[in-house]
Amino acid sequence: MKSLLIKSVEWNKKPTDIYIEGNRIVKIGEELNNPADKIIDGKRKAVIPGMVNCHTHAAMTLFRGFGDDMPLKPWLEDRIWPNESKLTDEDIYWGAKLACLEMIKTGTTTFFDMYTGFHSTAQAVEEMGLRAVLAGSCFDYFKPELTEKCKRESEALLASMHKYSDRLTYAIGPHAIYTVSGELLKWVQEFATANNILVHLHLSETKGEVEASIKQFGDTPVRYLHKLGVLSPNLVVAHGIYVDEEEMQLLADHGVSVVHNPASNMKLGSGIHFMYDEMKKYGIRVGLGTDGCASSNNLDMVEVMKLTALLGKGWRENPVVLSAEEMFESATATGASILQVDAGRIEEGALADLALIDLNIPAFTPNFNFISNLVYSANGNCVDTLICDGKVLMENKVVPGENEIMDKAAQRAYDLVER
Repeated sequence: MKSLLIKSVEWNKKPTDIYIEGNRIVKIGEELNNPADKIIDGKRKAVIPGMVNCHTHAAMTLFRGFGDDMPLKPWLEDRIWPNESKLTDEDIYWGAKLACLEMIKTGTTTFFDMYTGFHSTAQAVEEMGLRAVLAGSCFDYFKPELTEKCKRESEALLASMHKYSDRLTYAIGPHAIYTVSGELLKWVQEFATANNILVHLHLSETKGEVEASIKQFGDTPVRYLHKLGVLSPNLVVAHGIYVDEEEMQLLADHGVSVVHNPASNMKLGSGIHFMYDEMKKYGIRVGLGTDGCASSNNLDMVEVMKLTALLGKGWRENPVVLSAEEMFESATATGASILQVDAGRIEEGALADLALIDLNIPAFTPNFNFISNLVYSANGNCVDTLICDGKVLMENKVVPGENEIMDKAAQRAYDLVER
């Protein structure tokens, strides 16, 4: 069993040692002398739990900067979906590796992905050493033959998980209510409940989606799902911008979690009035996500914390709401809770998923309040070292093989567009 000792790192405003055996934090204290296979000097660094990105599409790093400044529907139908149809397994593999690299560099240890090419993404995550919940995406476009195909594919993906490490967890990802039939949504919920897996779904992202839902299904998206009987603690919805008080109560009553994606919501013009504070008051767990790089352009969860806080304060005209501490909690402990991962906190016995923050930069000078500086002053470039599952994935801001990953991913992206 490999061991790791982090010496004199700042935690709770004082120098602390953290001793790790295998993939767990074993001891936290001052001047620990446990023998270790590796020792990291934590001076002028602070330690935080690895951040949790609760919604992304990893391989869409290949579409970074491709189709910018467009509305959601034509962006999807004219730019993204036609080019996604040309993706190969090799494209997805390198796109996912690039995403993992970016998340390592910016302090994320766990992410919730929904995309095509499940096994290519899984291979990339395994090799990069991160932790992920991978949602096998489902689209049936209301066609019965595709409904049955999605069911069989989902069963096969679940059955294949034995070949991957414990860092990878299977979930099921029906894309949205406008691309997935009610019949398939009901089957997905039964399948998820029977197998104790999470369900990931885009929901109430735009006004147009809500209007179309009322026209097609006779009700708003959350009420429609309630009528189908698919609201449950297994369900994690992305976006959830357009929900009213009754819908928030329905989500809370059924234990549904919601993921806020501020960069994507703003860039696509989907909306800014995300009810973070109201949802929290109803008891809804709210995680944070980047969405894919085609709509958010990066996977920097430090940036997401700042955007969430400033956007929420701005449209409410209230500087008190959405504090830095709340943002940090959402990006770490709450995200880990939503994804059912025993991480997101620095405690003896917890998974050793940690990020060391470089304090020797202007963003942390002066350092009256570390969490405030992290959320409001810094960005992901402040991450010096990343540890996931007890293994050092980045040290001194260097990830082994990072240049090759960037070169290969860029070439795959250029080749894809040329096709």
